[in-house]
Amino acid sequence: MQSDKNKWLILASICSAFAALAHLGCIIFGADWYRFFGAGEQMAQLAETGHWYPTAVTSVVVFALSLFSLYALSGANLIGRLPLLKLGLIVISAIYLFRGLAFVVIMPLFPDNSLAFWLISSGICLTIGILYVVGTVQGWALLSKNSR
Repeated sequence: MQSDKNKWLILASICSAFAALAHLGCIIFGADWYRFFGAGEQMAQLAETGHWYPTAVTSVVVFALSLFSLYALSGANLIGRLPLLKLGLIVISAIYLFRGLAFVVIMPLFPDNSLAFWLISSGICLTIGILYVVGTVQGWALLSKNSR
């Protein structure tokens, strides 16, 4: 008997949740975490001065990554079905893949971020995007069958 649980989407959910927690750590622990994760010296300095910008931007990222994690759990049939689940998984896959592949185009918009940040974070995003794609494709029939 085949399980209704989608291991690819479960792993994607875990990765998104860890990414959300890492970003939350930046908010909680401040400038040193922004520096460690390569967010740029300007972001770190703003965090040191208590400026609202790093917290606001990072909070949006935490919210989005948490939502991505929930959509993967829903697609994996571990929690209730979320609205527009199939579309959501496709969009999330596209966002991760775009972020992973288009970093060369995005880099000039954030000149303070280190090359190591771009290479590591882009590799992580590409990997997570592949998890979402494989999980979505693998679970497509079940997602279609369970659609309301």
